[in-house]
Amino acid sequence: MFEVYIHVPFCLRRCGYCDFNTYTATDLGAGASRGNYANMVIREMKLTKQWQLDHGIAEPPVSTVFFGGGTPTILAARDLVAMLDAIRKIWGIAPDAEITTEANPDTVNEYYINELAAGGFTRVSFGMQSAVPHVLKTLDRTHTPANVAAGVNAANKAGLRSSVDLIYGAPGESLDDWRTSVTTAIDLGVNHISAYALTVEPTTKMGRQIAAGTLPKPNDDDEAAKYEIADDLFAAAGLEWYEVSNWARPGYESQHNLGYWRNVDWAGLGPGAHSHYNAVIEADHPQSASLTAPAGGGCPADAGLGVVSVSHGLRSWDIAHPRLWGTAINENRVPWADSETITPEENLEELIMLGLRLHEGLDLDRINRAINDAGMSSTPQTLRTVSVDQLAPMISEGLITVSDNHRVVPTRRGRLLNDSVIEQFFDFVGV
Repeated sequence: MFEVYIHVPFCLRRCGYCDFNTYTATDLGAGASRGNYANMVIREMKLTKQWQLDHGIAEPPVSTVFFGGGTPTILAARDLVAMLDAIRKIWGIAPDAEITTEANPDTVNEYYINELAAGGFTRVSFGMQSAVPHVLKTLDRTHTPANVAAGVNAANKAGLRSSVDLIYGAPGESLDDWRTSVTTAIDLGVNHISAYALTVEPTTKMGRQIAAGTLPKPNDDDEAAKYEIADDLFAAAGLEWYEVSNWARPGYESQHNLGYWRNVDWAGLGPGAHSHYNAVIEADHPQSASLTAPAGGGCPADAGLGVVSVSHGLRSWDIAHPRLWGTAINENRVPWADSETITPEENLEELIMLGLRLHEGLDLDRINRAINDAGMSSTPQTLRTVSVDQLAPMISEGLITVSDNHRVVPTRRGRLLNDSVIEQFFDFVGV
């Protein structure tokens, strides 16, 4: 599978809790402006495709596309469609591909959503966050619950799937406030809901308010109680958890996000976006002996293959500031800030961390193969494995279950203590 993520770094205003790579200016220099952004991303697509060809990567047609931000819908709908059309020309798009954009409810209307539907989008993820006015105010959100309902209704009429995102644990949010938000989201009739615990970063406006004592700090017990409330109410409404923070009716899971958790290949486009490849052929060539970015950022677009030396996994990330990102593109360079090789041991760690977040579970047989791929056998003649018997203490603690086909699935208690479950599994594996 191959996925494409496009980061749109523009917002009308910056929410107090947000530490994403976003900007409120309309023009950030070097061509990275709202009006020209689609053109810049399309140029990055072409550079990325050439880099893939130069490094032995032949991806299948794109299975999912996701526009995130920032606020993708701050751009004209025709710009989002133009970027989607470019993906279709450059990589191809699978017939049943999932095409999603995030949307701020303030920035879309029926006409906008109809244009997305006509352009090939299949799904809209609305940033609802809460249905309670004082919580929305604390989060610095400007939309109203009515905006969310209008957006969902418009998407339904256009034949698009809808999802809504919620945040729990905001300062001043009571348990009853949270129940109101969850039930309101369910009553919208959407088939997918994400619910994320508020994470407070010290450099954000909210982080500074909490440090100054003008807002109370989120409480772990309160957030755990809210998670259980959401899980119960979603289950009662027919929404099943398929990832720690995501619930859906069967068949409506976010295929794009499942791709991340299953560790597929994806290309991230736009300032600060990350990319991931499971197998990259590194060339022994003067222009491309290193896959890391040269000083100043960006990789040559014309790096030739030369003599093949090694194949490995790779993770890269684009230059974060839009002006510097645009400068690299204008100089015909893939706009990476840097990249790193994914070692077999790191791949094993990621398989564990990602698999233990999913309802489909962690494939124990796959993990045992990865253990030995990482060269972690106790002796060259002995294959090291993790057995179901070794997991008995975690099973007895009510943290996991193990299916007959050797899939390790976190229980609800295990989801609430996910970091602890992962750490214990690391201990069994020895990473």
